[in-house]
Order: sequence, then structure tokens, then C-alpha cells
Amino acid sequence: MFIGELSRRTGVSTRSLRYYEQQGLLRPQRRASGYREFDQSDVATVRRVRILLAAGLNTDLIREVLPCMADEGAMVAPTCEEMAQDLKHERERLSRSIEQLQAAHAMLGSIIHAGEAITARAGRIGWGRDSAADVCTTSSAPAD
Repeated sequence: MFIGELSRRTGVSTRSLRYYEQQGLLRPQRRASGYREFDQSDVATVRRVRILLAAGLNTDLIREVLPCMADEGAMVAPTCEEMAQDLKHERERLSRSIEQLQAAHAMLGSIIHAGEAITARAGRIGWGRDSAADVCTTSSAPAD
């Protein structure tokens, strides 16, 4: 099948399929004319790639683990213990990233809350909107 048919069967854009090929995730045969020719197994490969991308894996790691993945119902599962360990390490990395994002989210919330408190106090002591604007100037010009 050609790339358009693979796209229709998988619901993945031809652009994404070409990217998967560039990343070494798909290896279609090439006709003499240069057209890519995919087979039925590529439908399953694209499905696995989509699941692994949705799990937060990057294409470099997917390229490593993809040969050791098998379909397990609606999910994929590692067939090699080494790959299972790599996936556990990736999950730990994602957990650390989530914790860092949650800390940044909380800090930003504190900053917003502090700003709201200042604005509320300014309103109570009679600063008008123009006065607050005088205190709080923002420039979009880059710093030197």
C-alpha cells in the first residue's frame, strides 16, 4: 500500500508517517519510481508508535523499544525485561518532570495571589486604575 492508504487506515497524516520514517520507526520498501510501499504490518507499527508517543516517549526511545513491543489487546507490552526496565526509568523521569511542573504551577499561583492582594489593597486606598498603571509599567522591548 502507498502512504495515502496507510494514512487512511491509521488516521495518521502522511506528514507524520514521513516523519516516522525519518526517525527510523517505519521502513517502507521503495519502488523504482521512488514511491514508498508499506505492508499490513506497518499499520500495527503505526498503532504501536502512536501509543508510545501518547505515553510520553520520544522517538529516539521508541526506536529502541519498538522491536520489543507486542500487542496486548488495546495496549502494547514489552517482551524483553531490559525494555521493561527502560520504560520504568522513563516513567520515573516523567514523574520528576510532573513534580517540577507542579512546583512551578504552585509558585506561579502564589505570585498571582500576591499580585491580587496588592491590587485589592490599592483599590481600597483609592488608587485608581491609572495610578496602578503608573506603578506597574511593562516593556516589551528586549533587555540590553
